[in-house]
Order: sequence, then structure tokens, then C-alpha cells
Amino acid sequence: MTDQGSTGTHSSAAQASSDGLTHAAPGRDLGREPAGHADAGIGAATAPGERHDPAIFPIRLLRFLPRALAVALMVLLGLVLVGTVYPLVRARGRDLLNRTWSRCLLRVCGVRLLVQGEPLMQGPVLIVANHVSWLDIFVINAVRPTAFVAKSEIRRWPIVGRLVAGAGTLFLQRGHRHAIHTVGEAMKGRFAQGESVGLFPEGTTTEGFSLLPFHGSLFEPARQAGVAIQPVALRFLRHGRRDAFAAFVGEETLVGNLWRVLGARGLAVETFYLSPLAAEAGGAGGQTRLEMAANARSRIQQALGD
Repeated sequence: MTDQGSTGTHSSAAQASSDGLTHAAPGRDLGREPAGHADAGIGAATAPGERHDPAIFPIRLLRFLPRALAVALMVLLGLVLVGTVYPLVRARGRDLLNRTWSRCLLRVCGVRLLVQGEPLMQGPVLIVANHVSWLDIFVINAVRPTAFVAKSEIRRWPIVGRLVAGAGTLFLQRGHRHAIHTVGEAMKGRFAQGESVGLFPEGTTTEGFSLLPFHGSLFEPARQAGVAIQPVALRFLRHGRRDAFAAFVGEETLVGNLWRVLGARGLAVETFYLSPLAAEAGGAGGQTRLEMAANARSRIQQALGD
């Protein structure tokens, strides 16, 4: 698979590696479009809350309709794979399918993926990231397939619930007394198999410019198992500028967000894989889970603010 980029990216700013992703050169304004294609003031962040698309309705509709059809076909393909192929192939084969499917989904949504840093591609790891959009899971899965912790209500969503359940999502029964313990044990089981587990410790989405407090309870399974914790910062761009346009926040419906995202152009996600937190079995270098959560949050906040 190739990356989700356009042909306008200068080779000095990013280069395509053998894994099919775009790895950006440090210190450059990622996602910058060639002169004449971007808005004035490129490189500066838009103010939080500004998510207006100036494109007139017919143009947005012409972008939206083919992408929406492609997304529907991708979801249908995902259901077929989960129901027929997944049970027949080993973990490596499922990972390949998951990664390829996620990259294709980003492509048909018109979202370009840019990767910085060194993602841990082998062995167990807990990925902790800021949460901006429903796209976040697929952005991370496009790099390394990851089993995410999600609220149990998603399992009951039409179509989507079956898809994410078949992909190995760990569901958290919020409000249940032993929910954290149950999910924690499931996380340890995945770690024992050398898998990557993903967590959005804010517990909800934001516009992506700042962070909410991190919940530390689900850092504990990784701490006890001595598994590395890798913070990941997700920065959304539009025409090369930091932008909240794709954020799925507040009372907005999924349909409304799809209309905006699939009808837009120039969307990209910078994915910063930060240095992992040191881990020692049973103690994680002597840090408590709250200290680990605070450390991960600080690193992500610093990356978001660069």
C-alpha cells in the first residue's frame, strides 16, 4: 500500500518508506501543499471551534457522494473479512488485513497520513493517544494493528458494532463494579500474545489543540506486565494548517461529521510516535499508574504544542 499523500509533497519534507507510509522529515511543516494550492497563512493553526467549509454545496456534494459510496463498500468488505477470512488466518494474516483495510479507508476518505517517530512494531505495547475523531483508530491501525479499549455501547451499534467486535476490540462495561479489572485482565492476555493495545485516556474527544486529564486506571495492566507504553500525538491538518475541521465533538452526529469530512479536501493527520515510557515488570521503573499517565500526557501535550 502507498501512503495517503498527494503528488504535491516535496521529497525533502517527507519520504515514502518500504512500509508504504509517509515518514516526515523532522522540523518541517508537514502536510504543506505546493504554492498556489493552500490558503494564505499556511502553517499557522486555526482557532479552536472554526470548522467552516467555504466550498459551495454542489462541490461538496460531488466530493461526498463517491467517497460515501466507497466507505460503504469498505465497511461491507470489512464485515465479509471479519465473518469469513479472520477465523481462518493466523494473527499475522489478520494484522495484514487490518492494516491494509485501514490504509484504504483513510485513502477513500481523502485523509493523508504522515508518520513521525519510531512506532514499536514488534512485541507487546500499550499505545496511548489523544482523541479527536472516529478516524483515530484507523490512523493508528494503518501503522500497526491495535486492539482498542472502547465503551461497550459501541458493540450494539448497527453494522459498526459487529465490525469492531470482529476486529478484536476490548469492550469496557462502564458503570460496572469490576469493569476495569475485567478489561485489565483482557489487556494482559493480549500483551502475553505480543499484541498492541490502544487506549484514549481522555475518555472523550476534543478539537485536538489541548488535552483533557488522563485517566490512569488502564495504565495499570501495562505497568504490572512490564509492557512498554508509547505515547502518540495526533495532529489534524487542513491544507497544511492545524485545524479542528475533522474533530468529532459535542452533540454532532456521526452522519454530520461524515458529511463534513467526506466533502472536504486537504485533510491530513500527523502521527507523532514519541519515545516509550520505560517499563519494568510489576513496577514500570517505580512509577505509579498516575505518574505514568501524567508523564504520557505531558509528552503528548508538548508534541501538540510544537
